[in-house]
Amino acid sequence: MKKIIGSLICLLLIVLITIGIFMGKGKDNTDDNLTKITVAEVAHSIFYTPMYVADSLGYFKDEGIDADIILTSGADAVAASVMSGDAEIGFCGSEQSIYIYNGGEKDYLVNFAGLTKRDGSFIIDRTDKEFDIKDLKGSHIIAGREGGMPAMTLAYTLNENGIELDELNFDTSIAFASMSGAFIGGTGDYVALFEPTALQLEKQGFGYVVASLGELGGEVPYTTYMTKKSYLNDNKDIIEGFTKAIQKGIDYVFTHTDKEVAEVITTYFPDTSMNDLTEVIKRYRDADSWYTTTYITEEGFNRVQDIMDNSGKLEKKAPYDKLVNNEHNKK
Repeated sequence: MKKIIGSLICLLLIVLITIGIFMGKGKDNTDDNLTKITVAEVAHSIFYTPMYVADSLGYFKDEGIDADIILTSGADAVAASVMSGDAEIGFCGSEQSIYIYNGGEKDYLVNFAGLTKRDGSFIIDRTDKEFDIKDLKGSHIIAGREGGMPAMTLAYTLNENGIELDELNFDTSIAFASMSGAFIGGTGDYVALFEPTALQLEKQGFGYVVASLGELGGEVPYTTYMTKKSYLNDNKDIIEGFTKAIQKGIDYVFTHTDKEVAEVITTYFPDTSMNDLTEVIKRYRDADSWYTTTYITEEGFNRVQDIMDNSGKLEKKAPYDKLVNNEHNKK
């Protein structure tokens, strides 16, 4: 009898071990087995919804990546963080890769995935009147940091509409994080702000959203993911997995309602109500803010350089084939 019981116990152990082996097959995505990377984001905004969706739904972990997304205010600060090795991936305006390449850096930044295809800021007026871009002539507008994409896109849009910068007070003296506070404090007739800051200011009664700068300014690879050339060459599997996760985040946004998307990213914006979060996602969707694919086109990249050139910030044209790598992108 004891032999029979012993045999049964051995058989049971074999079955349990076999089940464990089969269940353990595939990716081991426990935190200890994930590749940890730091992603420096230029701002924390609902404008970047697909990235937060990818993080919230575990798409990075599905690809074996533990992505730590940290706020690094200002595109210049993001680029510096990646160049110094403090972050593996930077998320900011693609103009930074051009500045660094034209500066002679050998291990320059390469854009490997796009996310937003327009400027994400909204123009805030102090009065709730019918808006025309020509209203900005003679006004004082808080435009953003000199040399940054928000200010350069606004300048380009004004020029395209026949307005020269010397016809208004085009204020680039105020840091990005201080723009809302300056406007609330009485500086400027207009300010260009990202969400959710624009909606918060509007709800507090300090101004009115009158236009989307993204709709006015047209399509460009406005915010992209970039990394050092050496990191891209040495870590192709990480870059491929990261890109796949972002694409999954984009796909989710385009196949779900504004409210469903808001529910997924609500913890990333704890100070924003569900109603407000849903409204802002709708604003960005209506403005056609996101790419449907991470592919960065040569036409779009060259338009970024046109915008830079318009602001006198382009030393020379940078080569698309060196600064953009679409190896893992769906066209």
